[in-house]
Amino acid sequence: MNTYEPPIFELSAPGKHGANLPALDVPAAELPASLLRGDYLAAMPELSETEVMRHFTRISQRNYCIDTGMYPLGSCTMKYNPKIHEEVARLSGFAGAHPLQGDALSQGALRL
Repeated sequence: MNTYEPPIFELSAPGKHGANLPALDVPAAELPASLLRGDYLAAMPELSETEVMRHFTRISQRNYCIDTGMYPLGSCTMKYNPKIHEEVARLSGFAGAHPLQGDALSQGALRL
């Protein structure tokens, strides 16, 4: 399986635009040279909006998250906490339960 992805700079081509703006309704004016970038960011790649979105989506999918697997670190209690457990733990009735409340008031939490 080929997993090579070219750097975003290799996808660049002069004239690509990341936004489609309406036509000017005022006369065009040149920016003064003092306001133009002169550093390394002046040569940013020229990409279409779709290419930029795909690039950042691919980068985000490289992140390891609970949606795509378990975190293999920490002690046994920290290794796997499914997303549903995290949601239930945040429920107001469960999250607000006092740790020293009696057995009669803890049955719902114990059942959960």
